[in-house]
Amino acid sequence: MPSSTPTPGGTAEVAGRTVARVGYGAMQLERLHDDRAAGRAVLRRALELGVDHIDTAEFYGVANELIRDAVGDGVLVASKVGATPNADGPLPLRLAQRPEELRADVEANLSSLGLEQIALVNLRRADRGPGLIAEGDQRVDLDDQLATMIALRDEGKIGSLGISNVGLDELLRALPAGITCVQNAYSLLSRGDEELLRLCRAEGLAWVPYFPLGGPFAGMPKVTEEPAVLDAARALDATPAQIGLAWLLQHEPNVLLIPGTATLSHLEENVAAGSIVLDEQTVAALDAIPSRSGDIVVD
Repeated sequence: MPSSTPTPGGTAEVAGRTVARVGYGAMQLERLHDDRAAGRAVLRRALELGVDHIDTAEFYGVANELIRDAVGDGVLVASKVGATPNADGPLPLRLAQRPEELRADVEANLSSLGLEQIALVNLRRADRGPGLIAEGDQRVDLDDQLATMIALRDEGKIGSLGISNVGLDELLRALPAGITCVQNAYSLLSRGDEELLRLCRAEGLAWVPYFPLGGPFAGMPKVTEEPAVLDAARALDATPAQIGLAWLLQHEPNVLLIPGTATLSHLEENVAAGSIVLDEQTVAALDAIPSRSGDIVVD
């Protein structure tokens, strides 16, 4: 990245690359399915603001196609496998955890992204919430999944391997595979994985929280509604979402953010969170909020 380009949130390491700590999550781009020019505009604006790390998935709908059209070399594109679209089902996706499904999903991502290699692919496990929990033939041993992902890396189809939605035991089992990041649900109000975060820092792994402001599922607390967060936002002339994101960046240096949006205004707000510095008193007040972690399951 040229030296004149901003690096929102500073920099951190992931997949052997140095990237800006504020990236972009592409899931919301499906909302622009019927206005692809607007989707490409969001991606291009993200690049202008210094974003050089984009998180996507084949099951995000139109996102991969938009990334293929709007994002050039020099941007780390990360995808994930473990689910697949399910247009006719009760939910828009279903689990795809079996080794042959993981391989097919990597191939589908390569095709829709127009790439010969995906820089980083996260294996999304489904042994716990939030989200769908594996049942029947979708309950697959982690070692079998890792063997497939390692083979794809050896074949050059994956540059680096990450893992998502895991507990401490699974993370310890995955470390010998040479993973470079962990994606778990984590926020100011859901800090049950603090031990995993500390382990990732010790091992030099990036920690990439999804639902960084809470989640869409019933029972999952929203950071933007927390009184202490609202107080901090008023004091710093920021939005509550910016406070929640800024707290994550200051909490540990190996945190990378991938907030998603389909609007330019929210994109700019999210990226601007990388410039917010929380003073010690504010951090102490936010740290004092009790964690309200819990497995949220989609019925």
